[in-house]
Amino acid sequence: MAPKENAEAAVLLQSFERRFLAARALSSFPWQSLEEKLRDSSGPELLLDILQKTVKHPLCMKHPPSVKYAWSFLSELIRKHEAIHTEPLDELYEALAEVLTAEEPTQCHRSYLLPSGVSITLCESTAIISHGTTGLVTWNAALYLAEWAMENPAGFAHRTVLELGSGAGLTGLAICKMCRPRAYVFSDCHSHVLEQLQGNVLLNGLSLEPNVAALAQHPEHDTADAESPRVTVARVDWDVVTVPQLAAFQPDIVIAADVLYCPETVLSLVGVLQKLSACQKDQRVPDAYVAFTIRNPETCQLFTTELGRAGILWEEVPRHDQKLFPYEEHLEMAILKLML
Repeated sequence: MAPKENAEAAVLLQSFERRFLAARALSSFPWQSLEEKLRDSSGPELLLDILQKTVKHPLCMKHPPSVKYAWSFLSELIRKHEAIHTEPLDELYEALAEVLTAEEPTQCHRSYLLPSGVSITLCESTAIISHGTTGLVTWNAALYLAEWAMENPAGFAHRTVLELGSGAGLTGLAICKMCRPRAYVFSDCHSHVLEQLQGNVLLNGLSLEPNVAALAQHPEHDTADAESPRVTVARVDWDVVTVPQLAAFQPDIVIAADVLYCPETVLSLVGVLQKLSACQKDQRVPDAYVAFTIRNPETCQLFTTELGRAGILWEEVPRHDQKLFPYEEHLEMAILKLML
């Protein structure tokens, strides 16, 4: 294979790998490019490589995706092969047979590869809405905010981060692994989300402090010498949490992603941001960043309007160039920096 063809095949393999590990929609896979490659080759090498980068990937073998998802992917892969080559590929059918004998759990795994070579694996619900919450799955703005954070690690290094509405935990885990914060507080208000968050933190090799008090016992904790930040998972109900409770986290920076999904949530978020504006640490209020997907412009307009009413100035963060995660490119996303 010529160098150019090798490079193109490598890009194709990486695209399949990242999308499959993250269990992205099958329609987002580069099937047309695969068909073109299959027409130009007579052997099964490319399909076998794709099999090793997806269903047979070590991460998937250890932390499998949804059975239905793996079945759908393999079925499509077989269709693409059979549309061009008449000879069946036994390895594809053997992989499909293994999937068909597996039971479908209520939870599945998604994995994300980071630039350092390490990965993040999340246990998530197989349903978008489960137990009355949307917090059991990873949403696109969480991926977008994680990319931005990894492009700007100095903003998080040796600082205490409080994340509001952490969901499955992707953004926080990426920051903990790549940005060297001193401490990180994952937070949510739903019991099932908190339980899943704790599991995902431990799944990714981080230790959990039992509570906020334990987190604050060692303010001298230096991530320059420590292998990982001090991490805790906390219940934070935006409507009832008090200023002293928020101040106990001692946040230097506050972040949130994909939490603007209805007017009621917008009002609650602005309310908790107002409370955080009263949380001074070393005579400074924390920096704050909110990332969101612009699904409904009216909801986004409501957020900026309510920020103005609360006296919270904001500015939009310039779009970043780093595209590490396979989210839908046609979606419009934004990050606002808030001056609390």
